Amino acid sequence: MKSLFSFEGRVNRAKFWLVVLGVLVAEGIVFGGLAAMMGPDGDVPGGLVAVAAVFVLVIVWVNLATMAKRYHDRNKSGWWIFIILVPLVGPIWNLVECGFLPGTTGPNQYGADPLAKA
Repeated sequence: MKSLFSFEGRVNRAKFWLVVLGVLVAEGIVFGGLAAMMGPDGDVPGGLVAVAAVFVLVIVWVNLATMAKRYHDRNKSGWWIFIILVPLVGPIWNLVECGFLPGTTGPNQYGADPLAKA
């Protein structure tokens, strides 16, 4: 759990994609359940809206932490996650950096190589 919420350390591409997949599955379950609980007029009970809001905040935090650790693995500052705010180019840049480019080999200023054999 600490590895999901911490902004310290490094994460390899495989773990990054596992988090992405896990988030997508969790979102499908939570929001699919909310859709199933909607009333005939499209209303969702207030308590469920609060639960969904907390869920969204947790998911955003986990995504930011995981992306920051991917940038650390690329030997870049975690602040690079804000590149995603640049229209059009930012999300593509972030996807390429986090999802497809390999991390630095060996230890770097952010920690040990996550692929190094112990």
